[in-house]
Amino acid sequence: MVKVGVYNVLRVVKEVDFGFYLDGDPDEILLPKRYVPEGLKVDDELEVFVYHDNEQRLIATTARPFGVVGDIVSLEVNETTSFGAFLKWGIMKDIFVPISQQETRMKPGDRRFVKIVIDEQTGRIAATEKIDKFLSNLDVTVKENEQVDLIIYKKTDIGYKAIINSKHLGLLHSNQVFRELEPGDRIKGFVKHIRPDFKIDLVLGSRGYAKVSDEEEDFLQKLRNSNNYLPFNDKSLPEDIYAEFGISKKTFKMILGALYKKRLIEFTQTGVKLLDVAAGGVAPAI
Repeated sequence: MVKVGVYNVLRVVKEVDFGFYLDGDPDEILLPKRYVPEGLKVDDELEVFVYHDNEQRLIATTARPFGVVGDIVSLEVNETTSFGAFLKWGIMKDIFVPISQQETRMKPGDRRFVKIVIDEQTGRIAATEKIDKFLSNLDVTVKENEQVDLIIYKKTDIGYKAIINSKHLGLLHSNQVFRELEPGDRIKGFVKHIRPDFKIDLVLGSRGYAKVSDEEEDFLQKLRNSNNYLPFNDKSLPEDIYAEFGISKKTFKMILGALYKKRLIEFTQTGVKLLDVAAGGVAPAI
């Protein structure tokens, strides 16, 4: 059974001048010629995205939309009408947001957070800005210390609301954020604490040294670009570290510790020096 608005693996049943037909069980679905990969033939199986065209016929494409049904994404408004707005979706067809599903009237060029859904009345793919009703913390599917996928949702007076795994809502407190964030940013984080009232506190990155490994190469490259020396060490002021590297002093010290353990840096009285083995970009075996 073909599912609309998501990816399906379908079998090729016949070739025509304008493309290929795929087995939609029971209907056949057209894959237009422009989306046919080289060498495709009858009886091959192919992963395609399935949606309705403007005449409400099922159509297949190998193009990748910016999101599928169930996703929460940030999309640009392409066109508005008296009954809704059309958002750029990354494929030939724009995605529609009825006025009733807009928080405020959309304007061309706006970027808006929407959830991609199947409209219950028409069965067509649509989008809605009213995504809070799809997010619930009453049945939490994550646990403390678990790494999660985050989408920055809204900035507040105390930090950033973030969507967790497209299911829950959590908060990144300002004093735990050491980089600029914008609504729509997709980042990794972990669950710091789940409160008795089901509110979820989040932190960027992942616990302990797992985060350090993501930052190590950036730090090494900064050293290489600075003649293998930087005037920073564990006695440097937190604000100086953040201004230079965009990270907290705690993370900075963890990076230094990890690189020192791998024998890639050495400490001087005034800073950090890159050892010869790391200056060439090759790390020793650990």
